[in-house]
Amino acid sequence: MIITQTPFRMSFFGGGTDLPEFYREHGGAVLSTTFDKYCYVNVRHLPRFFDYSTELSYAKIERVTAIDEIRHPAVREAMRMLDMREIRLSYEADLPARSGLGTSSSFAVGMLNAFYALKGTYADKRKLADDAIYLERVLCKEAGGLQDQIAAAFGGMNIIRFDSEGYTVSPLVIRKERKEELNQKLMLFFTGFSRFSADIQTETERAVADKTAQLKEMHGLVYEAERVLTSPSGDLNEFGRMMDHSWKLKRGISAKISTGSIDALYEKAMQAGAVGGKLLGAGGGGFLLFYVEQDRREQVRRALSDLLYVPFRFENAGTRVIFYDPERYEPEGEKGDHGLSSSSGKRM
Repeated sequence: MIITQTPFRMSFFGGGTDLPEFYREHGGAVLSTTFDKYCYVNVRHLPRFFDYSTELSYAKIERVTAIDEIRHPAVREAMRMLDMREIRLSYEADLPARSGLGTSSSFAVGMLNAFYALKGTYADKRKLADDAIYLERVLCKEAGGLQDQIAAAFGGMNIIRFDSEGYTVSPLVIRKERKEELNQKLMLFFTGFSRFSADIQTETERAVADKTAQLKEMHGLVYEAERVLTSPSGDLNEFGRMMDHSWKLKRGISAKISTGSIDALYEKAMQAGAVGGKLLGAGGGGFLLFYVEQDRREQVRRALSDLLYVPFRFENAGTRVIFYDPERYEPEGEKGDHGLSSSSGKRM
């Protein structure tokens, strides 16, 4: 049995510039962090006592006799890609899917990490990110950028740069006290709305050619935010004001990014004292993130009392195997009563 833990991410600046249609010509960059809300993927080989060969448990339960019968596209294509057979897989998460936190990509990264571990193969963070990008964008043909898979695999607060040659991940070098101050001034709220980000990303991709100026400005904000965060004595509230400016730029890219309800909630928080904020992810619903000074936090919570407030802490680990108890697996038709036998358990 293998269990992986993979964090969700929040993107502060540069979202949209990670679309290949943009960064291949203009370059792109994203400033993001992972935080202490995770998805867990549990994988083992399915014993041969059943009349099905693969069992999946996520929002649905699937029991099938052939990989082609699997309805979940990412699981189906990942099993094909890595030649996985006779699998029992279960998925759990601290936060809901389709909520703007890169949940589908965190699942893809965590699943691939578990599959490699079950096969006894080491995959480093870059390989997991690259494979997850290939899985979602090529094999599953899902629209979108590349930041989510990279953030989930690497973990931490990073600037991820994109160009025609690929991407680089640079951890943000920031004083511990300043990073802690930033964490304390961010407030996360669940709007209760959900959407399929790929649908919105498709619309955003169509708009890229007409919104180049906005995306270039959003790209530049990444480095302005880096300057603010790494400054030993600069005004950290500037980070919040930049979030507000970036959100207004993003809203102008596509009509699907925001809604009247989201705009009303955002305005409530701003009137209650938030310095700035944004809707996380592709848009349309999910989580709202606000930068709020300490003496205004209670007012903002009261203003958004109908929403679920979600405290969080930044994390740095990225995806990892948290339980490792490999099995000796022999494909059907080869020797062995049921194809499985346990080895000693190890925790990592």
